[in-house]
Amino acid sequence: MEPIQESVPDDGPAMPPPSSATSAPPVRTRQMLPPKGSCWYCEKPLDNVRRFCDKECADAFDEEKEYTR
Repeated sequence: MEPIQESVPDDGPAMPPPSSATSAPPVRTRQMLPPKGSCWYCEKPLDNVRRFCDKECADAFDEEKEYTR
């Protein structure tokens, strides 16, 4: 039996949704953010590698950016 991974990586490869558009796939805004020592969404303290404390904050950040374009 394989161990269960406790945390979810926040910088995994982006899989763009399938579309009929011929343009380049969009780059997620959160992948371009530099790590700053705290979550970009809720400001929870983090190490200097991670950008978000969990998947919920990363998804909420993406959703907020989508609606504030």
